[in-house]
Amino acid sequence: MAVGLANIIPGVSGGTIALITGIFERLINSIKAFGISSLTLLFKGKFKEFANKTDLYFLVSLFAGVILAIVLLAKIFDYLFSQHPVYIWSFFFGLILASVYFVGNTVERWQVNVIISFIIGTALAIAFTFLTPASQNNNFLYLVLCGIVAVCSMILPGLSGSFVLILMGNYQLVAIEAINNRDVSILLPVLIGAVVGLVAFSHILSWVFKRFKDQTIAVLTGFILGSLGIIWPWKIPIEEMFGDKSKVIGYSYFIPELNFELFIAIAIMLLGIVSIWIMERNAKNIEQKG
Repeated sequence: MAVGLANIIPGVSGGTIALITGIFERLINSIKAFGISSLTLLFKGKFKEFANKTDLYFLVSLFAGVILAIVLLAKIFDYLFSQHPVYIWSFFFGLILASVYFVGNTVERWQVNVIISFIIGTALAIAFTFLTPASQNNNFLYLVLCGIVAVCSMILPGLSGSFVLILMGNYQLVAIEAINNRDVSILLPVLIGAVVGLVAFSHILSWVFKRFKDQTIAVLTGFILGSLGIIWPWKIPIEEMFGDKSKVIGYSYFIPELNFELFIAIAIMLLGIVSIWIMERNAKNIEQKG
């Protein structure tokens, strides 16, 4: 449900929550398991073996929570973002800020190359925040690339898939016009890219995780730290119309005034930090009992 909740929050990736809650590597390995060998088991009717190989029960329970969160909480968060934006952003700022420490703390040895990886991850996430959107392009290969990049960014912590589509100039073409008009000529190459990107990227991430775990976690921690700019509570959204819908394409940031709202926001921010601390402590207790 927490992963689904992250998808409701503008500019936040479900991969961030997956990493914080400790299921990120398991999720990547589960997606990676979908291949010729697993599909062969399915077609042969060996459902139990297929479920075990793909960690299917984990994926079903995870995505059931994602769908449940989106259905139940989307309207609530839409109200909170419109009526109390500073408070809701403050809570998530606290969550993400605490997660930088707890995720980074899983690095076993902070060597020079690990520190460099962390800096690169942070710089890339910050750069994404300030990039200028490209112009629209309906070329087949470019649409495939959009599908690949968008789905990879949905997995990676700190990056939003819809935000990446805006940067590539094709958010309106893909997410609004093609879906509304059921334009297969646009949706098909994006879908091809998404499927290929998801499977291929899961293999790459899994391989990198096994061989360069500290460096990988450091890069992902940097992504999370770099995404704090998007979650900064005191900002004015810059919106652009895509057809009949508006979409946030950036923010104008400002320093808050010293007033009662600021103290409440800081208290809520601390609540977010404590929430992550409790989550981490409970996870360790469960792990020790297991």
